[in-house]
Amino acid sequence: MSLLEFLEQEQISRELLDGIRDYRAQYSTPPALQGRIPRPRYHYYGREVWEAAIAAVLCGENLLLAGSKATGKNVLAENLAMTFGRPCWDVSFHVNMDAAGLIGMDTFENGQVTFRPGPVYLCAKNGGFGILDEINMAKNEALAVLHAALDFRRAIDVPGYERVEVDPAARFIGTMNYGYAGTRELNEALTSRFVVIQMPAIDDSGLERLLGEEFPTLEKKYRGQFVQLFLDLQKKCENAEISSKALDLRGLLDALRLIRRGVSAGMALDMGITNKAFDSYEQGLIRDVIAARIPAKLDRSRLFTD
Repeated sequence: MSLLEFLEQEQISRELLDGIRDYRAQYSTPPALQGRIPRPRYHYYGREVWEAAIAAVLCGENLLLAGSKATGKNVLAENLAMTFGRPCWDVSFHVNMDAAGLIGMDTFENGQVTFRPGPVYLCAKNGGFGILDEINMAKNEALAVLHAALDFRRAIDVPGYERVEVDPAARFIGTMNYGYAGTRELNEALTSRFVVIQMPAIDDSGLERLLGEEFPTLEKKYRGQFVQLFLDLQKKCENAEISSKALDLRGLLDALRLIRRGVSAGMALDMGITNKAFDSYEQGLIRDVIAARIPAKLDRSRLFTD
């Protein structure tokens, strides 16, 4: 099923779906860049967020997806790139990221100094979608080089080389999570260049659909128990009874894959969730939450029908 078919099933506005088709017809991707169009493993579930994000892209806006863990920020970003058929460049921010890491730098090649373009430069020039992951982990002075690319000027001045006009098809999608170590407040000037979506936590119906698609042979009653387990952990985190380390949707999916490979449920959930908290007392609390839903001795034969 294509993403457009998925969006039709999600009952996304017909006007927005027509806008996506018009956009794709107007901005084709050259064969050399087809391999950069993402093929997301998961769908993002949430009609309201989908419609807001699609409308922003069609209006030419850059998106900032803000939210806590397990809200699907990167999943939505990749889904958008595939939906609009655009090549994608990923930038993972960290405190040592500088302007050269974003725009490009001088390099010595064939006996002469040449410019080696960075991901933001390539994205701008080729009309791609730039996913700026954990954008609030970078220093503000490094991010300042993005200002002209993100506002009405839509251009990048490369000192000593050229001025690059940002392709009309290009969009930048930032993601941010205030809960991680090393994050900081975004510069107001940079924030003003995005429209912001506060990403909601995944709900039980979204989790049910995700597990159903990823593990179609998982027994229905246990699928419901794994959904409730994640929601239990989410509630414990919200009440500050445990840290957010245990609220790991990727870890839950990893644990189910391990169980399908023959690892017992207790060991698999330790590997995917519990052991990510390194405090022994907290590990005990997490195991208690898990034990209330999933018996440790459960194995593949009881969980999966295949």
